[in-house]
Amino acid sequence: MSTKAIHAIYDDDEVLVSAAKKIHAAGIKVKEVFTPFAVHGLPEALHEPRTRIAICAFLYGCTGLSLGLLMMWYFMIHDWPQDIGGKPNATLYHNIPAFIPPLFEGTVFTAAHLMFWTLLFRSWILPGVKPKNPDPRTTDDKFLVLIETEDTEGVSKLLRETGASEIKIVEV
Repeated sequence: MSTKAIHAIYDDDEVLVSAAKKIHAAGIKVKEVFTPFAVHGLPEALHEPRTRIAICAFLYGCTGLSLGLLMMWYFMIHDWPQDIGGKPNATLYHNIPAFIPPLFEGTVFTAAHLMFWTLLFRSWILPGVKPKNPDPRTTDDKFLVLIETEDTEGVSKLLRETGASEIKIVEV
């Protein structure tokens, strides 16, 4: 018997979250959910593990801060030490209070740009790549739950009970 995919379309995000809870309680594994915006409570309803993207953002921010400190040390101490206001800048820690705003901005700038590239390569949203979205309406106002199963009858019945407005069965 071949595996088939069920596309269940929902019209409301609250109905989707309650349906996700019922689907998970029934022991059905959801392969993917396509939504036009982030739905609050959906990952918890599907018992998805937390994402590690915050760890990446922290590491990227540490990289930006380190590069900013290295740049500040190189410019102000090593390459061109200056006598500012009669006080020589011979150590890094004397310069840090004046450069807190640029260090902060460098941290945010680096983290934001590296997070952008991480999103592109992790999601594979690159120019020329075929989109993975099975229904273009999910970019506007519909929510799609994708389930791969062999028992299409039982799963379709459960999805209708949870409030799905459309159910489509397709070959994988």
